[in-house]
Amino acid sequence: MKIDEAIAVLDRAAPRPTVGLPDDVFYYISRTTPLVNVDLLIKDENGRTLLAWRNDRYCDVGWHVPGGIIRFKETYETRVEKVALSEIGVPVAFDRAPLAVTNMIHTDRDVRGHFISLLINCRLSSAFVPDNRTRSASDGGFLQWHDCCPDNLIPFHHVYRPFF
Repeated sequence: MKIDEAIAVLDRAAPRPTVGLPDDVFYYISRTTPLVNVDLLIKDENGRTLLAWRNDRYCDVGWHVPGGIIRFKETYETRVEKVALSEIGVPVAFDRAPLAVTNMIHTDRDVRGHFISLLINCRLSSAFVPDNRTRSASDGGFLQWHDCCPDNLIPFHHVYRPFF
């Protein structure tokens, strides 16, 4: 197969990259180029930080800062808004300028192996109570407020410890 034929196959497999990519195409892209993502550092007026439990083969097990990969032709501000709604369930107020820009390079794997992460300062009222009715504490996506940085933060988010 020639390169232009292979590209045509990919174009047919992912006709709307602005919406997202099929897993196989996404994993291929993630093996060949850095992915740009936003991480939402969500704090309340009491200084607590809202974290989500993570338990998957790419990020290990532990607490993590909610985030998401920016789609093709999507602004990072739009991705912040979409992540807040999909992972937290409510909109958040946020600063337009990132708190930090970090290279996250996984030396032990290629799939999802390199991210350029924008840490975004977000605010949410302390009156917000996470809706965990359909999740147990060990399920991915379980949300919890933290007074300080937990010891079991996923390893790649240790770079964010100074922001807690």
